[in-house]
Amino acid sequence: MRKLIAGNWKMNGLKADGLALARALVARAAAGDPPDCALAVCPPATLLVPIADTLRGSGIALGAQDCHAEAKGAHTGDISAPMLKDAGCSYVIVGHSERRTDHGESDAIVQAKARAAHGAGLVPILCLGETLAERDAGETLAVVERQIGGSLPEGLRAAQIIIAYEPVWAIGTGRTPTAQEVADVHARLRAVLEERVKDGADVPILYGGSVKPANALELLSIANVDGALVGGASLNAADFWAIAQACP
Repeated sequence: MRKLIAGNWKMNGLKADGLALARALVARAAAGDPPDCALAVCPPATLLVPIADTLRGSGIALGAQDCHAEAKGAHTGDISAPMLKDAGCSYVIVGHSERRTDHGESDAIVQAKARAAHGAGLVPILCLGETLAERDAGETLAVVERQIGGSLPEGLRAAQIIIAYEPVWAIGTGRTPTAQEVADVHARLRAVLEERVKDGADVPILYGGSVKPANALELLSIANVDGALVGGASLNAADFWAIAQACP
């Protein structure tokens, strides 16, 4: 399975910043010595169209950070999956912990968004992960199993869904779980996927949470880690490229 390195820019970047970052990545892609992985970036919605134009032909895919569960309608401020597809996206993140926390998104809402993304021809990157309190209570595996059970739509195949394990306490903190802790969670997720998805052994499972050049090789070498969802480090072209180059 070819690994995927996806950059989540979150709520960062005005037009000049975002285009400069996208152009820097395109220049690296054109310079030769490409990383042995697939690449995607997920900028803010305001930048999707101009960055789609910038990335065209580079081999770097475009993703969005969220979508609404409905295809259209009276949902002021929201963006539908068909709109994202029309803007040039291939992927969309759903269920990120910052959406679950800041906007109160339940597993059922996340599942509806993932289903809508699939229906529009996008591949949803379905995020899940435990809080520090849940980890300290020994509930990590139960939490991620519950989240994937409630958030994963029925009937998808491996090519139609990506899972991203992001321990909430590791996002943007500089802290990461140990390699064994990551391996344990990814193994459990793989077991659940093999039960629920016909070709679940082939569903990509990304790791996210303070991924940086210094720890990328170790994280990407863990069994069942099929890539990374990169936050802060994706805002620096050199760091993002170094993480991609670490793919074993």
